[in-house]
Amino acid sequence: MKSIKNEKLIKRNATIGNWTSIAALVVLGLGMYLSVTRTELFMYSLIALVLGFALTQVGMYMGSRFGRSPRPDERLDAGLKGLQNEFVMYHYTTPVSHLLVGPGGVWVVVPYHQGGHVEFRKNRWRVKGGGFLQTYLRIFGQEGMGRPDIEIDNEIKSLKKFFGKSMEESEVPEIDALIVFTNENVEVDAGDSLIPALKLKQLKEFMRQKAKEKKLSAETLNRIKSVLE
Repeated sequence: MKSIKNEKLIKRNATIGNWTSIAALVVLGLGMYLSVTRTELFMYSLIALVLGFALTQVGMYMGSRFGRSPRPDERLDAGLKGLQNEFVMYHYTTPVSHLLVGPGGVWVVVPYHQGGHVEFRKNRWRVKGGGFLQTYLRIFGQEGMGRPDIEIDNEIKSLKKFFGKSMEESEVPEIDALIVFTNENVEVDAGDSLIPALKLKQLKEFMRQKAKEKKLSAETLNRIKSVLE
């Protein structure tokens, strides 16, 4: 498998995450200082604390995706290592963050790092357990799954629009989506989710099975790759 990455964007966002985290500490420290030593400036200390908390969220978000290794792109590449050469994974070089193209089709891959028990019930993904760290992250909003269906639907629309600029309508390929949980300590119950969801260690075999279906001809595959690259 071939992996293509926007290294410049990864490095830039990692730097933003680092500096944002530092700024958050400074602002939080200022807020604490004002709250203790200058009680008459309570409103300013409150604003500083709120701003510092917001910066902390941004720093954690950017750091988990672009700063700390193994990053999501590195985890996905490791999970797909050994896949046939016709497959290409594009990280941050297309309208979607992670795009896998190969004989098995065009796949928008959405990684999550939740631990514990993850299940799909009543049109919602829910996370239970996972230990103190995962609980802490969920409380502070960094590891909540939100609505993957909405995120994926928007990404597919963006990708189709992108292809439409260089390809005839009849050439635009069908686009599928896949949720991948990269945490080794996770149990997944996808229930009746319309979007396939699996663990990272299942990803390579899943794509091998899709490749056997030959959803894309070599000619179509080369055409798609030429547009993306």
